[in-house]
Amino acid sequence: MAAYLPTPQQLRYLVSLAETGHFSRAASSCAVSQSTLSAGILALERGLDAQILDRSAPKHAVFTPLGQELVEKARAALAALAQVAEAADAARAPMSGPLRLGLIPTIGPFLLPRLMPRLRAGFPGLKLYLREDQTERLTAQLEDGQLDLLILAEPCVSGGAETLPLVQDEFLAALPPGHPLAARASLAPAALAAEQFLLLEDGHCLRDQVLAVCNTSTRETRFAATSLHTLIQMVAGGLGVTLVPRLAIQAGLTEGTGVELRPLEGAGGWRTLSLAWRPGSARIAEYRALAPVITQACA
Repeated sequence: MAAYLPTPQQLRYLVSLAETGHFSRAASSCAVSQSTLSAGILALERGLDAQILDRSAPKHAVFTPLGQELVEKARAALAALAQVAEAADAARAPMSGPLRLGLIPTIGPFLLPRLMPRLRAGFPGLKLYLREDQTERLTAQLEDGQLDLLILAEPCVSGGAETLPLVQDEFLAALPPGHPLAARASLAPAALAAEQFLLLEDGHCLRDQVLAVCNTSTRETRFAATSLHTLIQMVAGGLGVTLVPRLAIQAGLTEGTGVELRPLEGAGGWRTLSLAWRPGSARIAEYRALAPVITQACA
């Protein structure tokens, strides 16, 4: 007797329920009724002859240990199925159709205005869907098959993704108007050691990169910003200093703020913008073809 094989729809129900933790929200995410989703999960349990949910907690979806394991396997299976469709699409019409691109907040707003016109001109058949989020969540969505390609800033934790370095994005010191250090043409990171450093909130890879460049990992910081725009306004208000990537400066981040910018001395004062994709993706050749276009937009 052949083993029972879950349907892709059942796997989607399972993953959506795990992500939302609630039957009605999962049903809405899958564009089905709650009764349809519940019936699909129940059919999956009966087909596998296994208890996936602990129904002693009726208000929320609580998974059994086996259920949690099956959720992870369902994610992997759905990602593998997506690669089958990707292979067919890539063979039929390269550089066309949907492409789900994820970017981090310290890249997206500054790169996209220059990148999008180039992509529309060079690849008119490409339908780009954009997702902006922090690195950890983007890499999880890439692994789960929710995204196809990422533009990240390394060094960062990229999971099991394959990466292709594109360009070095230099850091510059950002100082309040009239700051004494602005009298220097360039600054060694050690020159900033006595200054109050302003950083992005935890979870932004730029925060860790700046701390690494300035060797300030043990310093207490009183303030944290949610975006580079907020960070620069804090510098302009005289609250402290920070480092900002040249990509953002070239996009006008500091215009009209009075913030003083100075290059850093020595090696290592940059981040590397990179492409990242799932290993074994059928569209690797297409991703590599996008690399020079993105590099030109960064220049």
